[in-house]
Amino acid sequence: MATRQGVDTAIATRLGADAQTMFFAVKAEFDTDDILVWSGTDDITINSETYTGAGTLLSLGGVEEDLEMKSSGLSIGLSGMDATVLDYALTENYQNRPVTLFLGFQMGGSNESAGELTLFKGRMTSLTIVDSPNGATITIDAENRLVDLERPSNLRYTLESQQFLHNGDTGFNRVQQLQDKQITWGQKQDSGNSGGGGSSTEEVYTIMR
Repeated sequence: MATRQGVDTAIATRLGADAQTMFFAVKAEFDTDDILVWSGTDDITINSETYTGAGTLLSLGGVEEDLEMKSSGLSIGLSGMDATVLDYALTENYQNRPVTLFLGFQMGGSNESAGELTLFKGRMTSLTIVDSPNGATITIDAENRLVDLERPSNLRYTLESQQFLHNGDTGFNRVQQLQDKQITWGQKQDSGNSGGGGSSTEEVYTIMR
């Protein structure tokens, strides 16, 4: 195996070759069905799934990868697609649906994949349709899940938030009682108090800081 996650020996060998034929493949997962297209012609099988060739009708924005923990979005364009793809774009709920971009290598110039790696995986955020006499152009914008790090969380360590996530869980039932509870812990001290005809001894605990 190669050192980078997702790059196996076969792909590493292809990267080291003097010449290779690369392709891109997109998997957009809608509720009704998945849209599977790739940058070549005819059909190709990837992970036991058949991808339809889109050729130059498939366009991709830049894919960025660096050492910073940040989300880099991706733009995918499909032009002149059939009525099925257009129907998905018009009727399906696309928000937060998974989309994956693969980088693969063709074997011997044929429509057979020698190996693929995941170049981008994220969720759809917007879908734009531009209609023209030449057909419809569909543009999908997607973001990596790292974008969630930039959004404030509305969940708290409270019973209400826990019930929203896991209804019936009792792990936070006593959180409210702990807010004003005083807990003494640390060194033990004895103090004697006398009054009237007797004396009593109290145990006092001092919190050590």
